Amino acid sequence: MTDTPARLLSLLSLLQTPREWPGSELAQRLRVSARTIRRDIERLRELGYPVEATLGAEGGYRLVAGAAMPPLLLDDEEAVAIAVGLRAGAGHAIEGVEEASVRALAKLEQVLPSRLRHRVSALQSATIALTRGDGASVDPRTLTVMASAVAGPERLRFAYRAGDGAESRRLVEPYRLVSTGSRWYLVAYDLEREDWRTFRVDRVSEAFATGARFAARALPMEAEEFVRRGFGARGAETYVVEVDFEAGPAQLPEWLRSAALPGGGGQTSVRFESADAPEWMVARLALTGLPFTVRGPAALQAAAGALAARLTSATAAR
Repeated sequence: MTDTPARLLSLLSLLQTPREWPGSELAQRLRVSARTIRRDIERLRELGYPVEATLGAEGGYRLVAGAAMPPLLLDDEEAVAIAVGLRAGAGHAIEGVEEASVRALAKLEQVLPSRLRHRVSALQSATIALTRGDGASVDPRTLTVMASAVAGPERLRFAYRAGDGAESRRLVEPYRLVSTGSRWYLVAYDLEREDWRTFRVDRVSEAFATGARFAARALPMEAEEFVRRGFGARGAETYVVEVDFEAGPAQLPEWLRSAALPGGGGQTSVRFESADAPEWMVARLALTGLPFTVRGPAALQAAAGALAARLTSATAAR
């Protein structure tokens, strides 16, 4: 292999496999001399890739953790597997990874060859995911189109079905995607209505970026707060969750830490507003794996009692 850039990429791809590579084996794989391998290793180090060398009969080269993650070089099977996994994580709002899944999926699908996109879609359509909670599933392709348009930024067109069933076509300047844990929302400036709007992503179809760039407008508040206020504006039932955890703040999952109230000792109280169904909220609290007591509201206490009764019945001796 005489092309130096191509050879370096091939060498980096081999080193990303979690094992040590003897110089002689790398030379044989790339059809070059051991001296060329040593020179290429030095080039990779100069580019910032932390390649470690060990001496002895069992020694060799391997890529170790560094200050930054190098670009991953994936074969076809690896790329398909990762894309399918990211689509599952993005499409079903898995707690803690959904937003990162969308960003990573948007980057991966941007460079995924068409032949692999077809394989990913075929595999996705042939599988069924069991999701937790009452949140509606969304098309990961819609999410990645929206994420790319937000990052562009590019104007976005899509068909939208409102809660009352009314259908419309929208042209918007996308601002941010927000996950509530059970649903995805797009915060965007609606050009035809000349105002900011929130759109439930599971009600969006035929989304595509127009290619028209725009100067981002300033949203008058945080996107999360805009979505939260939108619940009340649409008449959705909201309530204040009040829960005591037998755990310190550092033990709480990230989505609860910001709601923690000042206090001390081994107990943490949280208080926040939610529009999620009480049954779904209780399930999310239970999935923390931490002991907790629901102080309010009554609907959430009732949901907790009903869940506890069902679980007790499921484990009772028969």
